Amino acid sequence: MTGATEYRPVHDEHHSVGELVGQATEQLSQLVRQEVALAKAELAAKGKRVGRGGGLLGAAGAVAYVGLFALAGTAVAALSLALPVWASALIVTAVLFAVAGLLALAGRAQLRRAAPPTPEQTIGSVKADVDEIRERAHR
Repeated sequence: MTGATEYRPVHDEHHSVGELVGQATEQLSQLVRQEVALAKAELAAKGKRVGRGGGLLGAAGAVAYVGLFALAGTAVAALSLALPVWASALIVTAVLFAVAGLLALAGRAQLRRAAPPTPEQTIGSVKADVDEIRERAHR
């Protein structure tokens, strides 16, 4: 023996072109289903953020509405009573509006974090899949 070994294929199976195309189609279909599932999960998470932001903005609106009633009460108190009563009502009104402002800022921050509503992770994953398919196709 001269040390040379004979070449043996790793797989003894030989697949027809039709079988290979069928496998590729099946794998591609599975990949697309997985990417769609990932996109759904990502959009659901962003939807929750939008919901939270909208809820906070709604709360800000409700508190501002109550603030308007307090302001009306302040005006009535200012006209009918002495200075200390309406001054205290004005302080309550200012606090309510300050709370509304904080809620509005928090809601706006939530909405900005959720925008744009595109599945960024899925897009990156799909691009990586396409690059891998192209690379293997050129081999």
